[in-house]
Amino acid sequence: MSQDSKIALTATYASAVSTPFTVSKPLPTPSSSSSATTDKTQYLQSLREALISTQAEINTELTQRMEEDNGRAGGKSAAEVKEEENYGEEIVEEED
Repeated sequence: MSQDSKIALTATYASAVSTPFTVSKPLPTPSSSSSATTDKTQYLQSLREALISTQAEINTELTQRMEEDNGRAGGKSAAEVKEEENYGEEIVEEED
């Protein structure tokens, strides 16, 4: 792989009923000439961060689509279901 190549972690979602979307996170080019542990560690850390970020974006997109589908079908959104489950109960917010 040449040093001019750009690499990225890319995930694409396609559906017959929803708008497709793509999530792409650039990654540093791994050094092919160096086998230094620090270079490999930095690359793996970048890959891990990209995976976590990509997963979060995908989850957000799919949750939004699920709620839209429920709305079209006359169902309740996830927030409405949770509110109904907790009806009459005091909700205590946890502090970080």
